[in-house]
Amino acid sequence: MAGRGQLRNTAALNGGVSSEEVPLSLAAIAHAGGTAIQRVVGSGLSRVTKPDGSPCTNADLEAESVILSALARAFPGTPVVTEESGASGRSLGDRFLLVDPLDGTRDFLAGRPEFTVNIAMMEKGSPRAGAVYAPALGRLYIGGTTAWVADVAPGDGSIPADAWRPIATRRAPAAGLVALESLSHRDRATERFLARLPLAGRRNLSSSLKFCLVAAGEADVYARFGPTMEWDIAAGDAVLTAAGGTMMSPTGEPLSYGRIDRGFRNEAFLAWGDPLYAGGFLAMMSDD
Repeated sequence: MAGRGQLRNTAALNGGVSSEEVPLSLAAIAHAGGTAIQRVVGSGLSRVTKPDGSPCTNADLEAESVILSALARAFPGTPVVTEESGASGRSLGDRFLLVDPLDGTRDFLAGRPEFTVNIAMMEKGSPRAGAVYAPALGRLYIGGTTAWVADVAPGDGSIPADAWRPIATRRAPAAGLVALESLSHRDRATERFLARLPLAGRRNLSSSLKFCLVAAGEADVYARFGPTMEWDIAAGDAVLTAAGGTMMSPTGEPLSYGRIDRGFRNEAFLAWGDPLYAGGFLAMMSDD
């Protein structure tokens, strides 16, 4: 990856992707997945209900097909775990990919524009790089060693190098925090946690876009005590961490990924924009 001034958009999707180009490769693939979703929207949606009661559409499946094909070319032999297909092998090893081809399907079906395509490269249980694309909003976020955003509409063209802008989290405002909440999934434990924060505002959003708004300094905290899956949060974690934020359990431990033993289910997490504030707040809570 180039310096803070500009990203080099030279990632090849036919194998041999260098370490510096992983975020850009993920961005190009997420963009292709989002383009596939919008194509399906234009031609007609259909849906089914999965065994767990959650919805799935032909847009989810088409995006997954496009993404898996591109990942196989860019990262041959790397195991992939996706929401719709599960794991591509019994053993993940130290390096694998987590994919949610359409995060926020319920709100997508309701006509809301905040759904995303999430792709993360994992190494030794932590996100190394990630891309989060909101095709209906034309907004694409990536994180690696640093974090960037580009305004990119769905389409078959490449992403211009000069489209990328660096992003960073902000320090916790003295006037109070802005908290982000899940639009479709609320629970009492999350409400109890938020009640202890000095909030200046709350905003409801769908999908991994919440991590990205914290990463871009537009909000300060996203707490989730209800159930999520690893592919729901890994790419957002990568973007947030690269932007200067932090992800942790409610007691301050780092999150771990690749937990086949848990069926890739997450425990509760807190996404903070200001790590210093997060540490101080958790220390205060432990003293209560």
